[in-house]
Amino acid sequence: MLNLSALTTESRNTSTNELDSMSAFEIVSIMNREDRNVPEAIGKVLPQIARAAELAAQAVMNGGRLIYVGAGTSGRLGTLDAVECVPTFGTREDQVIAIIAGGSNAFTHAVEGAEDDEASGVQDMKNIPLQEKDFVVGIAASGRTPYVCAALKYAGSIGCHTAAVICNSGSEMGRLAEISIEAVVGPEILTGSTRLKAGTAQKMILNMISTTAMVLCGKVYKNYMVDVVQTNEKLQIRARNIVMQATGVSEESAEKALQLTGGKTKTAVTMILANVSPEKADELLRENMGHVRKAISGMEV
Repeated sequence: MLNLSALTTESRNTSTNELDSMSAFEIVSIMNREDRNVPEAIGKVLPQIARAAELAAQAVMNGGRLIYVGAGTSGRLGTLDAVECVPTFGTREDQVIAIIAGGSNAFTHAVEGAEDDEASGVQDMKNIPLQEKDFVVGIAASGRTPYVCAALKYAGSIGCHTAAVICNSGSEMGRLAEISIEAVVGPEILTGSTRLKAGTAQKMILNMISTTAMVLCGKVYKNYMVDVVQTNEKLQIRARNIVMQATGVSEESAEKALQLTGGKTKTAVTMILANVSPEKADELLRENMGHVRKAISGMEV
């Protein structure tokens, strides 16, 4: 019989022993108080998160992928982070991906038994197919999910760099991964419901890994998302505003620059700041691995 009693995420929170007799305001107040433990726990593992971000950037710049793998809530959080990289940072759909136990159907439907399937954890890695240049991040609050453990073990066996995002210390996933990110947030207000504090911690950590990695990959100039994909009216306006704010030009000039560059925000910004043609701006960006700051260095601005 599986023993979960030693896991912090399965422990009882003594401050909510009488949760079912509390008022709505009392419940949300204690949730708010408990949630303050999340950033404190994350603060203790910032060096590990930074290293994971560096390896994620290295993978992407070397033609590999950032790959999240998880089950249940953890798998859904990985999927959420992965899909948002496309419109935010202009990544290809195959550069940041998520694998969830039970397949894509598990994103909207609970497929709880899938997390125990070790064979599927390995097979799903083979199906993508996993390569040595990829960076694999396993996500599981417990740190013991068999599906994720098997995926991490396989990733390590073929030479991939790996990390584990977990909310317990001394876990199997932590031992299997090259980088163990253990954000121990304490017992949940609802015993064992790791979609609460643990899920919040995981979401914040994945935000840090992907955002930092994309900055390192040249997807950002100053604090502007210059590789934003203009897939709707809001993002079209955002792209125009980025060009205006990053270069100081008028709305009309920003619109013209975007037209000349085929809607490529980064090229438009580089073209204006370096005072070059769209073709030269693209050339400068290629020579500098997509980094605007490096591309305009030494040019008249």
